[in-house]
Amino acid sequence: MTFANPEYLFLLLLLLPIVGWYIYELRNSDASVQVSDTRVLAAQPKSIRIWLLHVPFVLRIAVITLISIALARPQLTNKWSSQSTEGIDIMMALDISGTMLAEDLRPNRLEAAKKVASDFVIARPNDQIGLVVFAGESFTQCPLTTDHAVLVNLFKSVEYGMVEDGTAIGLGLANAVNRMKDSETKSKVIILLTDGSNNRGDIDPQTAAEIAKTYGIRVYTIGVGSYGQARVPVQTPIGKQYITMDNEFDETTLRSIAETTGGQYFRAKDNTSLKAIYDQIDQMEKTKLRVREFSKHTENFMPFLYAALICLLLELIIRYFVLRTISN
Repeated sequence: MTFANPEYLFLLLLLLPIVGWYIYELRNSDASVQVSDTRVLAAQPKSIRIWLLHVPFVLRIAVITLISIALARPQLTNKWSSQSTEGIDIMMALDISGTMLAEDLRPNRLEAAKKVASDFVIARPNDQIGLVVFAGESFTQCPLTTDHAVLVNLFKSVEYGMVEDGTAIGLGLANAVNRMKDSETKSKVIILLTDGSNNRGDIDPQTAAEIAKTYGIRVYTIGVGSYGQARVPVQTPIGKQYITMDNEFDETTLRSIAETTGGQYFRAKDNTSLKAIYDQIDQMEKTKLRVREFSKHTENFMPFLYAALICLLLELIIRYFVLRTISN
């Protein structure tokens, strides 16, 4: 319960001098009689008037209290809220070429990327997220969906060798754009992760970036790989062997894609920095949560006025009828 005019509650302070005055008058108005033996008086039955004598004053105090509360306008308040979530459409484009098996990230670049991307998906329950993979070609592993459990399982099934080897960055980006171009969601994002340079496919990466810009899609590009050299496992007739390769990829193209679409380029040199990049993107692309709060106030002063009226009537009845009748 709340009060619209709580200042009227200060009227209750007037009760202190009123009660004090009543007690003072009561003590000074008592008559004294000297008797030789109080046993005679003790044997006399007590009149009901003695019990009712103070009731009018108590009722008058109750009237003042109830009227003060009514003037303060007590109100019952009901509050409720309505929430609506405006999610983001996010398409992940993941490089699954042979160089993604390099072990400068643990256990390798591909597995590290899958793990961090899966955690990113789980942390965004209100967004539609999908996955395209690319190497020498590109295909959609999972279209935009809110069923993130299915998407995470599909992430687990991604592996090297699903398509012809190579690095078709432009084709992978164009495939992701194609999956998002008809979306009516206001905010659309592509996260493209690769460790190489575009060397396959019929679509130039910059051309794909211009198409993404046309549809209002921001592209965050991530170049993954440590500086220097990295060991890459390869299958040979005598089993798995390791070769050492230079970590070189086209950062200029990745930066250009991000700048063209209003996104940002990142470099992940280890597992920690890769996770930090996804955390940063998560903070940059926040889901919009709209909260509308409603409140309803119901006036509740009438019960106090009715109670005050009842107390006043009882006081008048007792004062002018009951006590007068007893005294007569």
